[in-house]
Amino acid sequence: MKRIQSVDILRGFTIIAMILVNNPGDWSAVYAPLLHAEWHGLTPTDLIFPFFIFIVGISISLAYQNKRPSKTIYKKIFIRSLKLIVLGLFLNWFIPYPPFFQEFRTLRFPGVLQRIGIVFFITSILYLKCNNKVLLIISSLILTGYFFLLKYITLPNGSFPSLDRVPNNWVNFIDLKIFNSHLWKPDYDPEGLLSTITAVSSCILGVLTGKVLLLENIATKLKYLLFSGSILLILGYLWSFVFPINKSLWTSSFVLVTSGWATIILLIIYYLSDVKQKLNVPLFIYVGTNAITIYFLSSFISKIFYLVNINKQHNIHSFLYENLYSNLIYNDKLASLVYAITIAGLYILLGYILFKKRIFIKV
Repeated sequence: MKRIQSVDILRGFTIIAMILVNNPGDWSAVYAPLLHAEWHGLTPTDLIFPFFIFIVGISISLAYQNKRPSKTIYKKIFIRSLKLIVLGLFLNWFIPYPPFFQEFRTLRFPGVLQRIGIVFFITSILYLKCNNKVLLIISSLILTGYFFLLKYITLPNGSFPSLDRVPNNWVNFIDLKIFNSHLWKPDYDPEGLLSTITAVSSCILGVLTGKVLLLENIATKLKYLLFSGSILLILGYLWSFVFPINKSLWTSSFVLVTSGWATIILLIIYYLSDVKQKLNVPLFIYVGTNAITIYFLSSFISKIFYLVNINKQHNIHSFLYENLYSNLIYNDKLASLVYAITIAGLYILLGYILFKKRIFIKV
């Protein structure tokens, strides 16, 4: 089957956006759209990670469309999931100076790659076992069950549940009980265990969208994408009146709204690139074909930049930023953004080199 270019474009755009928002020159000087919502709410940055989860679902449909359940397939899925989880744990554990690994008691267990690995594993198994109707039912049950749990089910300690960033929030309560000190923050983790369940729903919606892309009739594809994207947005925004859009909790309304936007944006890119062939964005394609590798390297190198000191006043990151950006550009937010664009540009260059050399690293 001919490769669907729009999927690579959207995947590459998502990774570049991840790198851009994760690498500002100065975290105290960032334009608002490049920051996550403080708690409830939605910014453009909040769309990035759910878009990638959604694309993972599309990729599952494309990669396993002709596969049948077997020990070999399950083994490959398990190994790939394990690789992602191990890479994520390595990023959290590694420090670029002796003893090179932080103490286990402070190791953060959850993370972006860990969530991708878990979601990929569960969704791939469901894809192989279930038809479209069952997948839609599972996704719906996850979202409705999550809603009732977080809103109405009393916690074991007798507290009525809250959606605020407090211990009697079900998501935070479970993460603290299971992971204890192994979280991003003392009180919560945005990639925690319970919220990963609704991330599976995001991925399932991506799977169903991938199945639409596999249809033969182009007009039918466009109609389904437009209809499903619109319905997801309408339902998500309506639900948000009683169940706020929240990335950290990965609420049901957040799943529907972000999946709706992902579908609509994919529709536009698909129409322009695959149907009309008027949109050619090779930079995104270069990155999209080695997405996980480039994301991992960007996170790994960023960690080194922040932890390796050049002198008593500067680490690598602050030294480069102050001498090449903030001292030359007098608008702090603009200087911070230009630094981030430079970093993103370097990884686009890496993607270009890998693509031209036909090096595609599968994780």
